[in-house]
Amino acid sequence: MNDIEFMGLALEEAKIAYQNGEVPVGAVLVKNNQVIASSHNQKDSKNCAIFHAEIGCIMEASEKLENWRLIDCILYVTMMPCPMCASAIAQSRIAKVVYGTVANTNDVELVEKIFSTRSYGNTVELIGGILEEETSNLVKDFFREKRS
Repeated sequence: MNDIEFMGLALEEAKIAYQNGEVPVGAVLVKNNQVIASSHNQKDSKNCAIFHAEIGCIMEASEKLENWRLIDCILYVTMMPCPMCASAIAQSRIAKVVYGTVANTNDVELVEKIFSTRSYGNTVELIGGILEEETSNLVKDFFREKRS
């Protein structure tokens, strides 16, 4: 599979979040070209502010691999991670993050700093814009529907 196909799987997770009334962000974690974890935002359903899609993937993969170090893993997420998730990703030793869209441009510089310094765990390669239109439209549709 390639970046577009894995992002498509993350987009399917985001659609589950949307259907459940959650902000539509989905993620899949890949190791050796195999999906080892998938998740979507569940802050409301779990009544937990930190239960973002990325955190769900990290928790599931760590349990599955019986290791908090997710070395050589790639995280596909429909939206650029927030600073909280970026720090958790770096701490987890995830090698690369591929994202679709950016929701909060105010966070971009901080997320890039977190990923580019070893102070937070390890450096993380960051690639954006994969299925950007589809991921962006899903978020826009969600908030348009919430506001109407």
